[in-house]
Amino acid sequence: MEMTAPKINAKDIAYIGIFAALMAICSWISLPLPSGIPVTLQTFAVFLAAGALGGRRGTITVLVYLLLAAIGAPVLAGFSGGIGSFVTPSGGYLTGFLFTALLMWGLERLLGKRPWVLAVSMVLGLLVCYAFGTVWFMAVYAESQGAVGLMTVLGWCVFPYVIPDSVKIFLALLLSVQLRRHVK
Repeated sequence: MEMTAPKINAKDIAYIGIFAALMAICSWISLPLPSGIPVTLQTFAVFLAAGALGGRRGTITVLVYLLLAAIGAPVLAGFSGGIGSFVTPSGGYLTGFLFTALLMWGLERLLGKRPWVLAVSMVLGLLVCYAFGTVWFMAVYAESQGAVGLMTVLGWCVFPYVIPDSVKIFLALLLSVQLRRHVK
């Protein structure tokens, strides 16, 4: 029995392009926190792409976005881009976006497209992104500045973002459920 991958049609390409552009726009939106740490809407866009478009198209969207960033398109926060963005201490969070989308796709394939599955996949996807990004941050930071403890890095890179990211998940879940009806 031969397995063939589903073909990508013109409508899929259009949706992927629109959502990749949305990811860029969301990365440029920076909301300051009282702590002085800005929050972008990148993770919101990752959740929305995988949630609204489904796992396959959402994952391709995230991959396209990251490839655009890698070749230097100014699609990242602060209108930045380039392969160097991936080797900074925070570059692991960018790569974590792909693992988030892949996890969301995997859970969708395994458990279906029900809203509770989407909610669980977004939360687990965020944890995967945090884990990948934190490990990367610790490795890159240690190489340039010296070793730093896990709790310190979590205090810098994760804890301040938990509440904003929870709000992003909630909003992405609401919008995804509504958009799925229209994005076939």
